[in-house]
Amino acid sequence: MGDSRTRPKASPRQKRMQRRRAQAARSAAAEVVRFLRTEQIGGLVLLGATALALIIANSPLADAYQRLSAYTFGPQSLHLNLSVAQWAQDGLLTVFFVVAGLELKRELVVGELRNPRQAALPIAGAIGGMVVPALLCFLIAFGAPGGAEAWAVPVATDIAFALAVLAICARDLPPSLRVFLLSLAIVDDLGAILLIALVFTAHVAFLPLLGAAAVLVVYGLLQQFRFRGWWLYLALALTAWALVHASGVHATIAGVAVGLLTRVKPDPGEHESPAEALEHRIQPISAGICVPLFAFFSAGIAISAGALGAIFTDRASLGVLLGLVVGKTVGVLLGAAVAVRSKLAQLPEALEWRDLVAVAVVTGCGFTVSLLIAELAFDYGEQRSRIKGAVLLGSLIASLLAAALLRRQVRVRAR
Repeated sequence: MGDSRTRPKASPRQKRMQRRRAQAARSAAAEVVRFLRTEQIGGLVLLGATALALIIANSPLADAYQRLSAYTFGPQSLHLNLSVAQWAQDGLLTVFFVVAGLELKRELVVGELRNPRQAALPIAGAIGGMVVPALLCFLIAFGAPGGAEAWAVPVATDIAFALAVLAICARDLPPSLRVFLLSLAIVDDLGAILLIALVFTAHVAFLPLLGAAAVLVVYGLLQQFRFRGWWLYLALALTAWALVHASGVHATIAGVAVGLLTRVKPDPGEHESPAEALEHRIQPISAGICVPLFAFFSAGIAISAGALGAIFTDRASLGVLLGLVVGKTVGVLLGAAVAVRSKLAQLPEALEWRDLVAVAVVTGCGFTVSLLIAELAFDYGEQRSRIKGAVLLGSLIASLLAAALLRRQVRVRAR
């Protein structure tokens, strides 16, 4: 064994070089984190993960991809022996919903939605965006195989994908547009999760659900009492998540609850509020790891010309497709228009109805929760694949149409 006393000491020049390399490494890491905090980069990473999943699922690596998705791990005693795909869906996606809840809480307390009439606008749009596509899909698929189950699939908006399209295509449009879409999509997904709990959950265990509510009450009280121990907040959040999951209700609702219960107003002398501090830390993790991994394990669907053609001959699949592309647009605009005409809501001064048309189209990106409902509603292979294919195709069409409309609005406003 060598003696450390015999090792040559680093010269001053070597020490300077070591310090510079360490600073360069820290600077590079900070730059990556900074990029991931921008929605444009996060959106591109998300879209890249989705494209990669589709490529692999339609390549010779498809079997390996399916085996990896189905691989299970976790403590069985806590009912958490889940597949990799389930961990991505119920676990990683919860981190994104924490970020969404934090942003919604900030807008409700100190942002544009603190005005009740402005807050009513996205809520009314979300209600219309759930009712109209469900009704349209039901009417198209009525009496057809799977028609009794398909109506629920197009009710949801994928927050991550919708915000990604908006971030990439509409950076120059008013921030009010993003607030409207974020608020609408959260209400939309909460409604879809409630629908899952009421219609597609065979058994809801109320004892774990009550336990989760109690844990979340403790979390909220500690926030109000200004407790600063992050370790206890983390333990409470994980416990609430596990209890919600054990109850049979979709576990991501625990993430929204944590975000909404976190304090957003800084006290005198505080550099930033707890909500700002939490979002600053977990948003890059959400954008760079959690949401892309979820997309990777959710979007891997085998696609062929025959499978795409079958979407248009199967009325249930066609109902889902039109529900997303047509029903969501009409429903969101109808709900918003009724709320404004009845004086229950008001359009933000910076927005025009043409802006809302583009955002209404982008709500047709169903993806995450729509795929989840398709998984729960259809337990037979071929039609489930057609329904999931309709979700992907409808989300793609809605994204492309919305991107074109948003870019047009950017050019119109620039002129």
